[in-house]
Amino acid sequence: MSRAHARALASIASVDDGRILAIDIGAGTMDTLVYDPERPMENAVQLVLPSATVLAGRKIAAIRDQGKPVFLHGNLMGGYHTTNAVWAHLQAGLKVYATELAARTVHDDLDLLRSRGVVVTDDPPRDAVRVELRDVDLPRLERTLAEYEVTMPETIAIAAQDHGFSPKSSNRLFRFEHWRRYLVPGSTLADHIWRTPPEYMTRLLAIQRDVPGSIVADTGPVAVLGALEDERVAERARDGACIVNVGNQHALGLLVRGEALLGVLEHHTEAVDTAKLQRLVTRLVEYEAAPHGAMMLSGCFGLVRGVARMREREAAAAS
Repeated sequence: MSRAHARALASIASVDDGRILAIDIGAGTMDTLVYDPERPMENAVQLVLPSATVLAGRKIAAIRDQGKPVFLHGNLMGGYHTTNAVWAHLQAGLKVYATELAARTVHDDLDLLRSRGVVVTDDPPRDAVRVELRDVDLPRLERTLAEYEVTMPETIAIAAQDHGFSPKSSNRLFRFEHWRRYLVPGSTLADHIWRTPPEYMTRLLAIQRDVPGSIVADTGPVAVLGALEDERVAERARDGACIVNVGNQHALGLLVRGEALLGVLEHHTEAVDTAKLQRLVTRLVEYEAAPHGAMMLSGCFGLVRGVARMREREAAAAS
């Protein structure tokens, strides 16, 4: 852990003031909310920033333009832009070096990576340009907030899409196996928010290495939880509704009754069009949820709501 990282964690107040830093990491953006129970949600500090994979992808592309090799290090994180940039680097005839942990950002199968030209090593040549990977740079975010005299809340909740560790099988099929494990009688959206995520959810575990003590969650269910903050959505969901979240990478439809989870459909966004989505979803909602006037922050609002549900369950279990 770097000194800056340690200082950022040490600066978090020792007394919980009820505030929550909610971060929803997507393929394109990192949506950030500083929830304060003393203020209306509409007045909460809100940031829509480029995601870490966007920034890493840009850095690798710039290094490629310079004709230099690249060395990936740091932590495992979300791929997509980073992965595409790595493949482009190799296709340009340039070397890619990576630590084992950082390499799994691109693919869980290290043998496959080696076969495609990635050199897995902790000791790259001197001319390789270093690119540090991690989904959440807490010190950087703390500095940004501090510029506006906003201190870091004690409670930090972070959502990200995690395919799960599946080096020798389809991560999409593995993802469906994950859904089957959690789609059981009595399951709720809040079941996808964890203090300790399943051991195969390596991306969420990596986030907790960078932000110790953070609460982590799957992006889809918390986006739907956030949509339920919209009174129109909540009213329809009381009797049952299919809520669809279409992101840059994944289209997810969850069948809910209140906060109970009854069914799931998930597909890569690039593989569906309107007609196909209509075939997959029997009934589409005819409006977009706008909780607290900010549709982009639905996942963050869902994290806040989900943390409250998790604490309610923990309090009930302790009583």
